[in-house]
Amino acid sequence: MKCFSIDLDGTLLNSKREISTENLHVLKELKAQGHSVIINTGRAYDDVIQFNAIKSLKLPIFTINGTVIYSDTKDVLFEASIPFSLYNELFAVLKKFGLWIMVYTNQGGFPCRNPYLQGKSDEEIEGIFAGYDYEQMLNKKDLVIYKVMAVSRHDQLEKITAVKNALHEKLPLTIASSHPNNVELTSLEANKGAALLRYQKLINVHFDEIFAFGDGGNDVEQFKVATTSVAMANAPAEIQQHADIITKSNDDNGFAYAVKHLIEF
Repeated sequence: MKCFSIDLDGTLLNSKREISTENLHVLKELKAQGHSVIINTGRAYDDVIQFNAIKSLKLPIFTINGTVIYSDTKDVLFEASIPFSLYNELFAVLKKFGLWIMVYTNQGGFPCRNPYLQGKSDEEIEGIFAGYDYEQMLNKKDLVIYKVMAVSRHDQLEKITAVKNALHEKLPLTIASSHPNNVELTSLEANKGAALLRYQKLINVHFDEIFAFGDGGNDVEQFKVATTSVAMANAPAEIQQHADIITKSNDDNGFAYAVKHLIEF
């Protein structure tokens, strides 16, 4: 069985955050041919199923960089979390760098999740985070923390590098970036590659071939476990170096283009 593991932002979605007609046709055809088609994204579940095309296809969805794995029937097959004690250590470090911090949980994002920031100016974003009370979040009943995401202004990318250096081998967390101006912190059990390996065990299946598609730093781990890794033309050069193939950009239907050249279609 062939598996197609597909990132969303910058990969399947174009710069207008839409799934093109051509990409959708290829998704449907892959599924019709009996291949396993998986959405493997840093987004939370609610930010994935807002796309009617994905909802209608009933695909397995790996969310928050492999932190929560959903079956094609929406059942939760696996979830990883960040313990409160570890979260408190992490938050104390991140606060020192003056970054915008988002906490992804089983009860939503605090103060929001990253898609809410898209299209907003730095000044508008600053207003969302200024003075936000993160302590009140911890009082919520049965709260589970999935991911902490820190974002910098685009002219302060050095802060992201500094945070990664400060955290490297200091705290037991998976560190990745979906874009140059963010850093995403999840459980050590969670990354896109580990999710692909785990999913096969959970459903008792073996993928003969894994085709992984992505454009960000959080896709490198799925590239490592793939038999064929495909980076988008819009991916940074350092991400492309990890891929076997470079396809067209997400605005030129790069996903569909690659699939048509990889298998008989």
